[in-house]
Parts: sequence; C-alpha cells; structure tokens
Amino acid sequence: MIKKKVGELRALIFDLDDTLYPERTYVISGFQAVAAWAEEHIGISQKQAFDELCQLFESGIRGNTFNYWLEKHGFNPDRWVSQMVQVYRTHTPSIAPYPEVPALLQRLRSRYRLGLVSDGYLEVQRKKLSALGLAPYFDAVVFSDELGREAWKPSFRPFEICLEKLGVTENEAVYIADNPHKDFIGARQIGMWTVRVRRPDGLYSHIDPPLAEYAPDYTIENLAFLEKVLCEIGKG
Repeated sequence: MIKKKVGELRALIFDLDDTLYPERTYVISGFQAVAAWAEEHIGISQKQAFDELCQLFESGIRGNTFNYWLEKHGFNPDRWVSQMVQVYRTHTPSIAPYPEVPALLQRLRSRYRLGLVSDGYLEVQRKKLSALGLAPYFDAVVFSDELGREAWKPSFRPFEICLEKLGVTENEAVYIADNPHKDFIGARQIGMWTVRVRRPDGLYSHIDPPLAEYAPDYTIENLAFLEKVLCEIGKG
C-alpha cells in the first residue's frame, strides 16, 4: 500500500450506486419492467410478479432472483431467465439522486475537478447516469466495463485513467464510495484518499472491510458530511 502524501486536494471522484443515488430504487425499477414483461409473456399478473420479486430481494436473494422466481412457478429458468435479465438491464430506469446530491455537486465543482468511477455493465451504468441527470457535473467519467471485466474494482486501473483525465495526481484526489469489499483497496493502492458513505439503508451498509487494506480513510453517514471531511484531509 502506497503511503499517501499530504497535498492540496484538487479532485473528487465518486462512485455511482448507493453513493449518489439509492441502488435499491434501480432494482425496484428493474423489477417493474420485468413484471410487466412477465404478465405479457408468461401470464402472471404484473402486480403479483413485482411483489414476489421484491420479496425475494428483501429476503437476501441476490444475483439469481429470477431463477428462484421462475422455479417457484414451475418454469424452466433455462428458457426464460436470459430474457428477464435482458429486460432488466435494458429498461429505462426510474431513479433519482439522493436529495443532497445535486446542490452538493454544484458547490464542489467550483472548487474541485469532479470525476466518476463506476462498475457494472456498460449500457446499464450509462442508462443510470442519464436517468439521474448528473453527467453535466463531471469532468471525467470512467465506467470500468469499458476497459474489460478485469478492470472492474478492486482493480486500480479505472482510477488511474480517471486521474489522468482530470489532470491530477493520486495524493490530490479523494474517492467517495460505499462498498468496502471492492471500492477502496484499488484507490488506496495507488495513494488516493478514500471516504466511505455508510448510509443506514444502503445495500452494503452492514458489511465491514474484510482486511485493513480494504478500509476507507474516513466514514460518513451521508454526503452532507463530506465537506467537513474534505477540510480535515486538506489540513493533513
């Protein structure tokens, strides 16, 4: 792990999901789209399908939610699940930023260069950013999927590219994100500062860093506290 130097902060790089907007709302939006598809194609009412998918998600099932749901209704997942995933990933999401985010980004961009580094399938992440209306605030956007699956976090490669686009060095930048299993180790490896947003209702708020090198330098409950932390980092 590279030891961070104390220097003037010139750039802030943000994660997207559960940092700038509640990721749970994207999941719900996707379930709505899939439920409408299910009513049309397999004869289960939209309301029933939506309610059941949400129940599975809230029970902790992740990644194979559609498989569980199809099997529950006696369908062969091999026939339908790829279509459901396609509907989920290509739908136009109904999502909005956390309330404090637009005004915060507007203030920050007068003092810092702003960047975005986000994992996830490329077209999905592009649709999210478009739906949120936040793209104009950023001087550089790096979706790690553009670089290949091996460049998804915890890789440090997307951070290097974003720093280059912003024209700043590692010790002049902070990464703000939410998931300690992957978000901070890559940024820390190259000497960036890191801040975790640990919202009580975040999908990863219950997760602790698996090892010390995965931990952020600072943790805040929401982005309303970010500017105070930036002042602390600036003082060294």
